[in-house]
Amino acid sequence: MTKAIPLQRRGIPASQLVLGCMRLGGDWNASNPITAEHYKEGHDALDAAIEIGINMYDHADIYTSGKAERVFSQLLKERPELREQLILQSKCGIRFGDANGPHRFDFSEGYILQSVDGILERLGTEYLDILLLHRPDPLVDPEDVASAIQKLKESGKVRHFGVSNMSQGQIRLLSAYTDEPFIVNQLEMSLHKLGFVDTAVSVNQDAWRSNVFPEGTMEYCRLENIQLQSWGPLAQGRYSGGSLEGQSESVVQTAKLVAELAEKHGTTKESIVLAWLMTHPAGIQPVIGTINPQRIRACKDAATLRLSREDWYSLYTASRGVALP
Repeated sequence: MTKAIPLQRRGIPASQLVLGCMRLGGDWNASNPITAEHYKEGHDALDAAIEIGINMYDHADIYTSGKAERVFSQLLKERPELREQLILQSKCGIRFGDANGPHRFDFSEGYILQSVDGILERLGTEYLDILLLHRPDPLVDPEDVASAIQKLKESGKVRHFGVSNMSQGQIRLLSAYTDEPFIVNQLEMSLHKLGFVDTAVSVNQDAWRSNVFPEGTMEYCRLENIQLQSWGPLAQGRYSGGSLEGQSESVVQTAKLVAELAEKHGTTKESIVLAWLMTHPAGIQPVIGTINPQRIRACKDAATLRLSREDWYSLYTASRGVALP
């Protein structure tokens, strides 16, 4: 039996996998319309996700320039009984270049409130289960964020809050100004992006200096019961069927080992890649980014499969490409 993940320990009945909705709605050109094919893709992806037990769906206001949320809204309109069965999460805070300025991040109170109103309108829902602040804003005023959170909570527009791509110091700063807990931190973690593990094993080693993953963040999130979510968990298919032409020797060898373990466990390569993340005791929740129904279904065993310490370390060292210290 698998252990409860942090969201579940908070009483939120989230599935252990999340479907990322970034690819819904076609390209990122806002002037290109949503087509009937885009809606069909959405229905097919949703059906596949529900089939393997996924009830949590990750959005952001910028995904395909808002079209991803509009596609999902149509899915809910056609299947209204699903809304109360699903956990909807979206993100805000990234602003693309426009007449007012360059590509930038914005955690000002007014922009957060405006963004949430836009998200709710596009999703066609009265509330978000979870709102994440998408990328750290170096000009953030934590009192601004706290005020926005209070208004969103009191209005019923957002039930829970979290962050994305943040270090423990950034979360601690925001947390000092609000009583509302940040319950999610979404970071890039995968069998290919190993920083979250390398940080732990490279303490007091020269290799630690070149690791960009924020030291102490994994431990802080575990102590505070913050759900660690992984974006890019399938590593763009490197180990589960993607072309190995031109890839490094470590990628080639890791893909070979993934295939061997899939055969050993009688499962798919996708499930092995995700199970490597989910075997970590922090209770990582992968956000799978594909909307291909076949690939979604291929992840079905990840929620129940846990690797032995030996198999886990074999994959880690293969991907790392160098011996442990």
